[in-house]
Amino acid sequence: MWLWLLWTSSCIIVKAANHTLKQGDSLNGTNKLCSDGSYYCIGFVAQPGGLSYLTITSDTKNNPWEVWIANRNEPIFNNSGLLSLDHSGVLKIESQGRKPIVLYTPPPQSTNKNSIVATILDTGNFLVQQLHPNGSTMSVLWQSFDYPTDCLLPGMKLGVNHKTGQNWSLVSWVSETFPAPGSFRLEWEPREHELIMKREEQVIWKSGKLINNRFFENIQKESQHIYQYNQVSNEDEDYFIFTTPNTKEPTKWALFETGELIGSEVKEIARADNCYGYNTDRGCQKWEIPTCRKPGDAFDSREGYPNTSGNDTSIEPNKMYGIGDCQASCWSNCSCVGFKSYDDSGGTGCIFFYGKTLDGATLVSVGQKFNMLVKKPHHKGTNKWIWIGTAIATFLLIICSAILCLAIMKRKYMLKDKRRMESETQGLADSDDGSAGIFSTKSDVYSYGVLLLEIVSGRMNNSCCDDDQPLNLVGHAWELWNDGVCLELMDPSLNDTFVPEEVQRCIHVGLLCVEHYAKDRPDMSDIISMLTNKTAPVTMPRRPAFYVGRQMGDGGTSSKSVESNTFYSKEISDSSEIESR
Repeated sequence: MWLWLLWTSSCIIVKAANHTLKQGDSLNGTNKLCSDGSYYCIGFVAQPGGLSYLTITSDTKNNPWEVWIANRNEPIFNNSGLLSLDHSGVLKIESQGRKPIVLYTPPPQSTNKNSIVATILDTGNFLVQQLHPNGSTMSVLWQSFDYPTDCLLPGMKLGVNHKTGQNWSLVSWVSETFPAPGSFRLEWEPREHELIMKREEQVIWKSGKLINNRFFENIQKESQHIYQYNQVSNEDEDYFIFTTPNTKEPTKWALFETGELIGSEVKEIARADNCYGYNTDRGCQKWEIPTCRKPGDAFDSREGYPNTSGNDTSIEPNKMYGIGDCQASCWSNCSCVGFKSYDDSGGTGCIFFYGKTLDGATLVSVGQKFNMLVKKPHHKGTNKWIWIGTAIATFLLIICSAILCLAIMKRKYMLKDKRRMESETQGLADSDDGSAGIFSTKSDVYSYGVLLLEIVSGRMNNSCCDDDQPLNLVGHAWELWNDGVCLELMDPSLNDTFVPEEVQRCIHVGLLCVEHYAKDRPDMSDIISMLTNKTAPVTMPRRPAFYVGRQMGDGGTSSKSVESNTFYSKEISDSSEIESR
């Protein structure tokens, strides 16, 4: 012990402001190296349990974050760590009572072992490099970017080196305070050009293909706007990287012990913790699940005291079990209805609850954190619903537009057929433009809006509603919108297989398309943007064209046009005419 203290005290210890270790320099547990801009620092960081790790941290807005760990499999005890670069160019971690952990050693055939330094850069990369006599870099001999842990930094690779066989991937911690490799791994799949996440060896999440190096299919666009992606594929290596050219602040993707992949500003990249094997939303993959688990079964995180009355429990004290392992084990056991960490402070090990349910738990803000099995609505194929509706509407719009073009041509030569043509197209065509013989792209927009409302409701525009409702679908939708109950327009046969926000967005866009004045209607590019954007359209719809309300009178149906505020009467004896409309 005294010899160790004497040796460490005699080492040359660099100042914290320095960013480089020269040959013969050492860094003890009380100092650190920081990059030129102080974006990143490297030093020994203590974790609970008396363990310390050589760690690179970023200190953004006074929020330190560990982005790389050198010795996650070999922690150091009693804060006795010492990082040194000896005169032979060997970079190693030394500690009391154990063999050194060698990070880099020059190859035996190397003849020039002088002018080797270890430097922490503003990119977060800690590298060993050989310098020219003038101080410029001759070659990079080793770098931390080649050994990622749980964080991906700009310029760090995910992929594989075909020459060396080295695989660049992220591996989660076991728990929030235990950096040993956990059960989740993020990899780059070069053949499909996508990111994949595994739990053990089971693929549970995929990003979808990288489109034009700009967006991944299954990652929300608002989480990707600051990143610039690049992929490289050649005979030597296949990899993916991202950069952030428009920001100088340190950015990262962090893979959590729960299976969450979180970007800068706490932007969600992936939520593999919500993948259960039956759902395919947001990149989740299907796999075989126990027969006792049904679509909609999920674990819900709670804080309080679980209701264990009449329930059995079992304990898994293994420190290498993280919360993700507890969830996977409970999910595969049909008797398990909940779980929590065995070691609440360290987040390791598991306690499982068995029985019928944990309902009746006491929920408080200062209790135990636990997870209980609940039944949530399962919207099968919800992400595809809006696209299917849009595709059908677009196809029908093309057909409708072709019909309208033929109608215009026939008008020029067959004016006597004008009334018949108006009758055939009244349901979809803009009444104001059509009656005047003027058709434009905004007439197509009107037709598109009618088609959207017809798809949502499952009814034709000219189908009669109840006696106390408007005669046409557009007016019916408008009145429901004004009453704040627009979802009542939904086709009842869809039951709960839809997402309310998506349906409301379709109705909102449909009403914008059928507004009375053509100039107020959106362009088709704006329509597509509103339908595919998850946020609600900003513009509120105005009163639609051809809006007709209905009142009952003696011997016939009296209809009132809100546009003209006048009444007109029509006998209902001619049933064939009503059906044709």
